[in-house]
Amino acid sequence: MSELIKAIEPPVNPNVPQLRVGDGVSVHVKIKEGARERVQEFKGTVLFVHNNGATSTFTVRRVASNGIGVERTFLMRSPRLDKVVVDRHSKVRRARLYFLRERTGKSARLKQKF
Repeated sequence: MSELIKAIEPPVNPNVPQLRVGDGVSVHVKIKEGARERVQEFKGTVLFVHNNGATSTFTVRRVASNGIGVERTFLMRSPRLDKVVVDRHSKVRRARLYFLRERTGKSARLKQKF
């Protein structure tokens, strides 16, 4: 049975590093527009990581124009992820950073871990 599961399971994407909650990341996603394909960058903070094997995901939040927060969830093993670059590590004491949704400005900052 395990050989059958391994045959169906998608391969691990080598362009996705080990992510932790609070990391400042830059996710480069391949987007198809008609016949063309381009790479779009999404910069933000990792709110939470779900480690579920083949269906592992991570959610990134950023503040867009006019102070509107945008969250996107990405599959870790997706071939659409061109690369994920970790810009900074932050010191956090929680597994899920939902409290950042209500905060703006200075109160939404996280301390950098060196």
